[in-house]
Amino acid sequence: MEIKMTEKQFRRLLDLVYIGNWVLNSARGDDRIRQYDEVESLVFANCLRHGMAPLTELYEGELIPSRAFAEGGIHEAIMAYEDATFFEILAQELALRDMDDPPITAENYDEVMERMNVYLGEFERHGTDNISVDME
Repeated sequence: MEIKMTEKQFRRLLDLVYIGNWVLNSARGDDRIRQYDEVESLVFANCLRHGMAPLTELYEGELIPSRAFAEGGIHEAIMAYEDATFFEILAQELALRDMDDPPITAENYDEVMERMNVYLGEFERHGTDNISVDME
């Protein structure tokens, strides 16, 4: 298979591949999905032919994203996504808890969203500063 793209598009593809593999494998510990690691290695191997060698390094016989790549800001994008996801999930869980944990249906969707928006507004203003947990 051959895919034609500009150098800028290839550089963005590196970000997408890295982020995708991070999402799929970062929390798996030793139980990584090796097929995704292999695809990541295959894509990053192309850095060598495109003047982007500093974005990859050899580790245990495989080409992987280099430390320079990983520390070059890509994790800021991942962290922004994780923060947004965290607060959205928390707002939904709290909204549903307030409603006695019903499944979301067409009938209660608007109420769930209203309650979520109240929580999201609070989180936007104060982060987690006003969240407390009773440890009974």
